[in-house]
Amino acid sequence: MRKLYPDIHPYAEHMIAVDERHTLYVEESGNAHGIPVLFVHGGPGGGTSPAHRSFFDPEKYRIILFDQRGCGRSLPHAELTDNHSQALVADMETIRTTLKIDQWLLFGGSWGSTLSLLYAQTHPERVSGMILRGIFLCRRQDVHWFYQRGASVIFPDYWQEYEKVIPEEKRGDLLSAYYDLLTSDNEIARMSAAKAWSVWEGRCSTLDPNGDMVDHFADPHVALAMARIEAHYFINHAFMEENQLLDNTDRIQHIPTVIVHGRYDMVCPIEQAFALQQKLPQAELHIVRDAGHSAFEPGITDNLVAATDNFARSLA
Repeated sequence: MRKLYPDIHPYAEHMIAVDERHTLYVEESGNAHGIPVLFVHGGPGGGTSPAHRSFFDPEKYRIILFDQRGCGRSLPHAELTDNHSQALVADMETIRTTLKIDQWLLFGGSWGSTLSLLYAQTHPERVSGMILRGIFLCRRQDVHWFYQRGASVIFPDYWQEYEKVIPEEKRGDLLSAYYDLLTSDNEIARMSAAKAWSVWEGRCSTLDPNGDMVDHFADPHVALAMARIEAHYFINHAFMEENQLLDNTDRIQHIPTVIVHGRYDMVCPIEQAFALQQKLPQAELHIVRDAGHSAFEPGITDNLVAATDNFARSLA
């Protein structure tokens, strides 16, 4: 079973201003003359971490990580103004042109798969391939499953902790109720809601309980950006038409694609990966039988590293 490559450090770090308000953190590691690959993180609002560099052979890849608007080391933190899907696609293009890259491989999981698909459908000529994990189509039914009813019946104990932040009379629309708290002027209410929202996601992300992951999601800096930005995107339907990603797959039929999805993914149920693969018959779908949502579960990691190794050979 393949494991992550050893830890590495960036050889270049950039703060790229993409408009008058937002400045993005961007880093490069690995081989400066290698195959360009863009790591597209989840959330939205999740940010990157040093471990994300390790899915790629550092001798073969020019590894590019960036924190999307409002999260990680990008500024301003947890900012919602001018933060929408079309802006993120434009930001990716700004990064590509700034770094003088013609084509790159996209590597995205969860919301990162959403944004990778949206970018590829907008700029198909700039994508050499895609590795997508934990497919999130961002339809209303997908958001409802995790934030209203669906995962709640699998994890009723965790759900109770998530739900109790909201007064009982408002629980018929938890997304709206959370959004109101997360955008309120009450700092204590904002942080309490942010932690409950983010911890719910962290607890559900792995097949086996993972305390370190839950602690990461509970970190106030991570939780505030994750919860505020996710709620902002989801209440606005990710700034996309319903079913947009599936309806526009004709634009990316030619792009080599590998899909990796855990059989027991409770954050983004596997039906989404299956629906995408039906629209992209050329794509490889790898169902990991003993995994949930996280990229760091052994079976998921094994498949992702195998995919990056295979692309390193085919794109060389």
